[in-house]
Amino acid sequence: MVKIKVFTFSPVQENTYILYNEHNKAIIIDPGCYFTAEQETLKNFITDTQLEPVRLLNTHCHLDHVFGNKWVHDTWGLELYIHPGEEQMLKLAPLSGEKWGLPFINYSGPLHFLNEGDTVLLDEDILRVILAPGHSPASICFYCEKQQLLIGGDVLFRESIGRSDLPGGNPQTLLKSIREQLFVLPDEVEVFPGHGSNTTIGHEKLHNPFLQ
Repeated sequence: MVKIKVFTFSPVQENTYILYNEHNKAIIIDPGCYFTAEQETLKNFITDTQLEPVRLLNTHCHLDHVFGNKWVHDTWGLELYIHPGEEQMLKLAPLSGEKWGLPFINYSGPLHFLNEGDTVLLDEDILRVILAPGHSPASICFYCEKQQLLIGGDVLFRESIGRSDLPGGNPQTLLKSIREQLFVLPDEVEVFPGHGSNTTIGHEKLHNPFLQ
């Protein structure tokens, strides 16, 4: 059974997720830890909980979701998994950091690519990759059908949606992704977004003003 720990990091208030199981294996998704104290907070949780990080994933590669990639790689030796359509966004992230006054050293290790329908395993637990572009060129979400949970990145928020005015974004594509890729999931699915509080698919169908 997957357990979820969320940390909110950086001036951008990004949600970093640790998914872990009863065997103490862990997946780190979108490490947004920017400051040294945030890195220590994440490391202390993993150490105190006696977790073994086994995978590093990005839902997409905007700067706030990749701040901690290099640090995670240097700390635990994990190589990065992204959608191939996000590779250019990853390369551009440091330029965005300079623009926003948040300079950082980018991950430069090996890349592994995830595509629509691929699966990420955490022992017996399965995360299915859902491609949902529009906020960025190739945003992906991670869906655990068994537990009805979705790590959604910046695609869908509680009563809101991701912005689509950044490079590679498209508002029509984003709405299409939500309706055709996420709203086909059961209403009970809990959505863990890249910013803000959790929601459910059912709640967003009824109350999201961007999708009425």
